[in-house]
Amino acid sequence: MTVVEPIRRIQDIRKVEKILEKESKRNLLFFTIGINCGLRISDILGLDVKDVKGKTHIQINEKKTKKFKKFPINKKLKPMFEEYTKQRRLHEPLFITIFGNRLERTAAYGIIKMPAKKQGLRKKWERIL
Repeated sequence: MTVVEPIRRIQDIRKVEKILEKESKRNLLFFTIGINCGLRISDILGLDVKDVKGKTHIQINEKKTKKFKKFPINKKLKPMFEEYTKQRRLHEPLFITIFGNRLERTAAYGIIKMPAKKQGLRKKWERIL
């Protein structure tokens, strides 16, 4: 399995956020959770609407380590969750495809890969993604 390094430069994060903001709320929220919470991709994709809607904290059992993790939803994510989940049912996956299925790892990889490529960051990220 490939080891993924974090994005270290705030300028790179902002560039990717700008592109994702234009694409979709789902993609921006997905990226923002990863940047702000430090969760593994499997844990982000495993979230359901009920895990974040109207909550002050996210509570999960990590898929890889099976450890319980609880952390506050920060001021950047709170309004994003409110907007993204207001018309959603509690027991559906937080991140879904246009067909209503849970978003998969390969699609999640593409969400990050394309904005990186557009901003000229792809070469740097290819070896870590």
